[in-house]
Amino acid sequence: MSSEWCDIAFGDFIALQRGHDLPDQERRPGTVPILGSFGVTGYHDTVKAKAPGVTIGRSGASFGVAAYTEKDYWPLNTALYVTDFKDNDPKFVFYFLKLFNFSGYNSGSAQPSLNRNNLYGIPIRVPSKAIQKCIANFVSALDDRIALLRASNATLEAIAQAMFKSWFVDFDPVHANASLPSPRGRGVGGEGEIGKAKSFPHPSPLPAGEGVQSMSEATAALFPDSFEESELGLVPRGWRVGTLGDIAKTVKKQLQPSALHSELHYVGLEHIPRKSLSLSDWGDAEGLGSAKAAFAKDDILFGKLRPYFHKVVIAPFDGVCSTDILVCQSTKPAYYGLAAMHLFSKTLIDYAERLSNGAKMPRVNWKDLAAYPICVPPEALAANYSEIIKPIISRMMANVHQAQTLATLRDTLLPRLISGQLRLPQACAELEEA
Repeated sequence: MSSEWCDIAFGDFIALQRGHDLPDQERRPGTVPILGSFGVTGYHDTVKAKAPGVTIGRSGASFGVAAYTEKDYWPLNTALYVTDFKDNDPKFVFYFLKLFNFSGYNSGSAQPSLNRNNLYGIPIRVPSKAIQKCIANFVSALDDRIALLRASNATLEAIAQAMFKSWFVDFDPVHANASLPSPRGRGVGGEGEIGKAKSFPHPSPLPAGEGVQSMSEATAALFPDSFEESELGLVPRGWRVGTLGDIAKTVKKQLQPSALHSELHYVGLEHIPRKSLSLSDWGDAEGLGSAKAAFAKDDILFGKLRPYFHKVVIAPFDGVCSTDILVCQSTKPAYYGLAAMHLFSKTLIDYAERLSNGAKMPRVNWKDLAAYPICVPPEALAANYSEIIKPIISRMMANVHQAQTLATLRDTLLPRLISGQLRLPQACAELEEA
């Protein structure tokens, strides 16, 4: 053990340098990742540092936050970046810095600030490069599995969105019905206008293997074969113009601090990713000092503070959340899929942004959201859509739980591996048991 681990100074482990300025107006379209205080913040056409790259946020909320890239990159001045790995494994360096407690080396006053010169004399203990590689490979494999689950969820989410857009925004099945021979096809405006209809095959945006099939005749028959004028423009004949409040509602149940405990999941705005229906992190409710909104599994959580951040997820469990999150449900089970996709849609987010109030902390209220105009399909068709996407959502939620299990295991094993308290064979055994 002693020959595999050694005590060295931080400055003998890596060399750091402050990143480089790159104002927005000087950034040009490209594929070179820009690594800032929280990781990739954009792309540029010029390389400033060679891969692999490791950065550390150097001030404010990003103080001590580590990021990694396997591409040539541009390190921003909001971060420190490794200029010399000194023959250590770069991925291990990233994991080491990710765990390192920088709080004792704050050189700032009003806000935390990290000075590389304050780090170089710190004594640290690191393993041999061979062990570094083994640890890095083991933890990277867990990260890859987590990334694969999240990528799978992004694909499933895209499938549900594509179907929603096809059925309820572009009205593709109606166009398809309108192009069929009589008696189904009557065209855009009714009898005698079939020549004016766009010609579409019946859409089947859901690929085989996702628990759904191509559109059946029974499903196609739920759509009309013509359009009619409305205040929203041309809409499928027989559908009605309504509002989001016709298909969705909010639940206003709160739990007081005395009812909050460690076994109760807590979701804050900081836990909700942008533009993703899948929750990627959460905490527990123990010690929270104010009342929180209660939600149930499959509820739709809508971030009302700064709605332009597009923070909308489907709850994978029962729990409580910040009161800056609206807890939404469908007014009827048939409308569940429609409500979820409308609340997640960019058009609704843009609408919410326009109606939000407050200069520094803009918020949107449910009364305004509920007035969002929509075209409401017949209940039978809405129910058909909900039944089709339920298996998709169920798989997404299963992936969320599996990813969280792996992330928890990684975060438990990593400090023990890096400190030498746990050897790789033991870590592999614990992984198998999980």
